[in-house]
Amino acid sequence: MTDEAPGDRVSVDGGTTDEAPGDGPVDGPPGGGYDLRLGPPAVGAWLSALVLLGLGPEAAYVTAVVSATGAVLLAAGAARERLPVPSRVAAGALVCVAASAAGVGFRLTAAGSGPVRALAVRGVTAGLGAVVAGDPVVLKAGPARRRDTVLVPARVEEVDSAPGTGRRRVRVPVLLLADDPAWRPLLPGQRVRLTARLAPPRHGELLAAVGLVRGPPALVGRPPAPQRWAGVIRSRLRAAASGLPADQRGVLPGLVDGDTSLLDPELADAFDAAGLTHLMAVSGENLSLLIGAVLMAGRFTGLGRRAVPVLAGLTVFGFVLVARPSPSVLRAAVMGSVALLAVVTGRERRGMPALCAAVLVLVLLDPALARSYGFALSALATAGILVLGPPWRRGLTRCLPQRTPGRPLRRLAGALAEPLAVAAAAHVACAPLLVLLDGEVSLVAVPANLLAAPAVGPATLLGVLAAAVAPISLPLARLIVVPAGLAVGWIAGVARLGARVPYAAVGWPAGAAGAALLTAVFVAGVLVLRRPGARRVAAAAVTGTALVAIGGHACAPGWPPRGWRFVACDVGQGDGLVLAAGPGSAVVVDAGPDPRFIDRCLRALRVRSVPLLVLTHPHADHVGGVPGVLRGRAVGTVLISPDSEGEERRLLTGRHVLAAGVGDVWSAGPLTLRVLGPLGTLPVSTRDPGTEVNNASVVLFAQWPGLTALLGGDVETEAQRLLLAAGPPHADVLKVPHHGSAHQDPDFLAAVHARIAVTSVGADNDYGHPAPSTMALLARLRLRGYRTDHDGDIAVIRSGDGPAVVTRRAGPR
Repeated sequence: MTDEAPGDRVSVDGGTTDEAPGDGPVDGPPGGGYDLRLGPPAVGAWLSALVLLGLGPEAAYVTAVVSATGAVLLAAGAARERLPVPSRVAAGALVCVAASAAGVGFRLTAAGSGPVRALAVRGVTAGLGAVVAGDPVVLKAGPARRRDTVLVPARVEEVDSAPGTGRRRVRVPVLLLADDPAWRPLLPGQRVRLTARLAPPRHGELLAAVGLVRGPPALVGRPPAPQRWAGVIRSRLRAAASGLPADQRGVLPGLVDGDTSLLDPELADAFDAAGLTHLMAVSGENLSLLIGAVLMAGRFTGLGRRAVPVLAGLTVFGFVLVARPSPSVLRAAVMGSVALLAVVTGRERRGMPALCAAVLVLVLLDPALARSYGFALSALATAGILVLGPPWRRGLTRCLPQRTPGRPLRRLAGALAEPLAVAAAAHVACAPLLVLLDGEVSLVAVPANLLAAPAVGPATLLGVLAAAVAPISLPLARLIVVPAGLAVGWIAGVARLGARVPYAAVGWPAGAAGAALLTAVFVAGVLVLRRPGARRVAAAAVTGTALVAIGGHACAPGWPPRGWRFVACDVGQGDGLVLAAGPGSAVVVDAGPDPRFIDRCLRALRVRSVPLLVLTHPHADHVGGVPGVLRGRAVGTVLISPDSEGEERRLLTGRHVLAAGVGDVWSAGPLTLRVLGPLGTLPVSTRDPGTEVNNASVVLFAQWPGLTALLGGDVETEAQRLLLAAGPPHADVLKVPHHGSAHQDPDFLAAVHARIAVTSVGADNDYGHPAPSTMALLARLRLRGYRTDHDGDIAVIRSGDGPAVVTRRAGPR
């Protein structure tokens, strides 16, 4: 039995039709298939914009003329005789390609000509009058940036092209790069005056220029009223959630309006690992999952088929209102509404033409969307819901025994099948593009989405209600967010649980080849599952693979490995070393560029106390992660280089900071540390050339019973020769200086007589680290080499045959 009323979809030979009894065909082509006649025009417009944005206006105009000519020839053929459907579809596709190409050409011409581009080519500084076109985005400081950078999309409307010539009126898009925090709170629609040094954009960007801005903006008037209202709603929602536990107050605003400013980086990593990051973004997939949760709530409360669409429609309206009607939000609303209308009316097959029409119109209106991953994810998620959702929903419903007594249980099965099918379909459809972005396949994403889906609706609906009430009554909003916080706490718990699952994500070939391979695997899986015999073989293969993986995991060394002494954490392009100093205690030498990575490593090692923190020198790839070391841990003395001007102290407010002295000895549990360098006396800062700062690194000799290590910081050839003259001690482990750069003294490395060489380096870094010459030198010295970019976290342990190494691939993705 099924829970379908007369006149709803009727299953015929495994397919569906959208006809009521007595009606004629209403869903496109005969045979009950999906109506994909708008598919080629939509895909053609999308692909033409995607390609032509990187080729220039000339190629766009030529494409427009050629496509229009082809459409005219097909139309002339249609005038003489009736063309078959494929030819008519091809003619329509050519018309849409021509329109898309012409639109791209016009926009590239506008952006690539005029006074703004001319000033950018010359690299001059100009005064601009602009309108903020989107939410500012903050890029955190890292190895290449000492300060946070604020990216502000804007539209230039006035430009002072030259002194004394007055302002010229223009209307071109630009991207502003600012370092003043006053740019962060700006709202879309705010008019500003600024001075910027202009530069040409990268190839393929639909921009007239990139502007490097120093100083705050000069505000002109106020933002539009809708943006002001949305800004007030967002800030009041944060205030209403301020009394919730940390996880809940960080997640709730992100779930409601995409505001992740309060989200803890550790929890953000958990959402990423569990495949739930889309819940924190304003996307069509997010809205689709929200609609699925609303459908479930409507089914549980017994609402009829007419009331459920009204409830879902109100949810979409509230979502757009709170998240601000920016282009990205409106795009998400369009995609989500397509899925809403198709699913709640039981006309999924009619949804495909609506989706194709939405894609076509959006690309023609804004060609830049063709290169937006958010747009692609929205379209794919909606297509997955429309194509994969219905058969999966029916399959889940049929899992209930057909002779189960009582309609409530059947209704429960239908209510659960709807959101679960929506969540799974949306994620599977987006998986190839996610592989293109991350190079990984999440094995827990679908289960995590299924577990989180029941809480998404209540959390978001209550969050939207709280956001609407907060500007009127903050105390009432604080009451509303309490049950919302409980639902959000469930979602955060699912994220943390999913992130802790072994093999939560597996590596996959990156790039277009990896995405194509995953798509082929999905298609093969669908074909296999259609045949009962093949299903049994596939089930046996999957079961065997799972047993092998589980057995391998059970037999593999655990983490942290028993008796570990030294760990090089995979912190990306930087150093983050952990030296065991007793149960739950460790000395940390450098903290990497990002607090999340060193914090993740220390949590995995169960380090709760850091009696000594050593920052070898003040470069950002060694000190940027200091907040991650301090997060929730007792940290004692901090050592810095005696040659440093103390710029690290800004990260260590209230901490006991000392300058390391050559010959100093520090003890922590079984660990003894001796300071060997720096041997120079020249004060340096991050403003000095890199070599001088690197040679000011603190060099340490670490000793445990039965194991020694030499930690060289980033010292280069000159400092290594000084250390060689002083007589470096022999060590079992050598932390290769300066990420394995080419600036190494072979005699110094040989004098250490190490057995193991550990290189802390980031994957695909811009510095060419480690240098092939250094890796060849280590091989000639017969050192066993390990690299964090290949091996992840690297632990050195004691064994009966001397030091041994255990690795763990769990670093930054």
